[in-house]
Amino acid sequence: MQNFDLNFLFYSEEYEEWKQTLDALRELDEDRIGRACAWLIRRLVAFASEYGLEGNLWQHWLAYILIMHENPFTLACERMEISADAALAEMAKPDLRRFRELFRGSFDDEMVMAITNYQSPYVNSSGSGLIEVSPGFRIRSFSEKLAAAEDNEVFFKAVTGEYAQYGCGAFALCRAFRVSGDSGEMQLVPIAENSDVTMDDLIGYESQKETLKANTEAFVSGLHANNVLLYGDSGTGKSTSIHALMHDYFHRGMRLVEISKPARKFMPQVLSEVKKRNYRFIIFLDDLSFEENESDYKELKAMLEGALETREDRVLIYATSNRRHLIRETWKDRSDMEYENDIHRSDTMEEKLSLASRFGVAIYYAKPDPQEYLHIVRELAERNGISLEGADLDDAARKWELRHGGMSGRTASQLITWLKK
Repeated sequence: MQNFDLNFLFYSEEYEEWKQTLDALRELDEDRIGRACAWLIRRLVAFASEYGLEGNLWQHWLAYILIMHENPFTLACERMEISADAALAEMAKPDLRRFRELFRGSFDDEMVMAITNYQSPYVNSSGSGLIEVSPGFRIRSFSEKLAAAEDNEVFFKAVTGEYAQYGCGAFALCRAFRVSGDSGEMQLVPIAENSDVTMDDLIGYESQKETLKANTEAFVSGLHANNVLLYGDSGTGKSTSIHALMHDYFHRGMRLVEISKPARKFMPQVLSEVKKRNYRFIIFLDDLSFEENESDYKELKAMLEGALETREDRVLIYATSNRRHLIRETWKDRSDMEYENDIHRSDTMEEKLSLASRFGVAIYYAKPDPQEYLHIVRELAERNGISLEGADLDDAARKWELRHGGMSGRTASQLITWLKK
């Protein structure tokens, strides 16, 4: 009889549930086997729908289990330390041999009929147009690599190589995460479906993009890099620029963690969590600003300055804001000025202005002038196959911005979306 038991390294409750179902198939008659297989098929199809998968769903699911499992072996592989821990590797090999047997469908004769349905190729009605950095693409490519392994040693090297390049758990699959505190505790929630925007999709702002990419390139290369503040007019592509980094640097170990204003209280816990992992993390604070009576910025200042407990070589903070100085100023902040041949700003005002100066790189995004705005519209229209062109397109662009918040890349994009209807 085929043994589905795993050692403690790769044991999980989800796998145990499947194992018990597979073991139970041995004891069932033909009709009950069919019903049990229907349960397995429903689970696999739901899994395929979630990740946009097709093909051999059984193998894809096994690959998913291997990717998501965090244990001493997988974490050591992520840190690229497994070659120095031969004992841990030897402990993992029996489980990985078992996984290879399952990949190959090495079941007993009485199991053949039971696995036929859910091992056959599955066609997803939504198609298989997976982008290269999507979770589904990672699962499928890993699954195909493991299915092609010609022996146990090749299978073992494929698994360890995947962990070394992409790590394990949710960080191995997803480019971006958001911080949630809905349960009262800090949680990193994977953002499985995020846009595939690239820097080329943002028209204009070439010097700004180059500065941002140069800093990020240094960061993922293990060189010195700075925290970054992108500031300026709304709708000019500040957030888009940061989102675009996920596409270019996912394969090199960069992950984005977006923290909304209500969740900023969890920043110390976030930093404590991510510093344990072998990735480069961008902490993304979108639309960063503070009102006059808010004092949370002081804790952020400590993190930006590099307090001993918070500054990590593998973590940077990238923030966007419509305000250059981030904290709302009032005229009363200047009420204690003294005049001695020069103006000495008050301590209150200096305290507020000092937050922005903690970002080593500040990049300004200005609204486009009329010619730049029209250039953005024309370029977007061409990329999207809009039939309207020339003077007619320019006229539509001018009328649109008058009614929709002025000239910006966002306004131009909204116009193109309207014209595509």
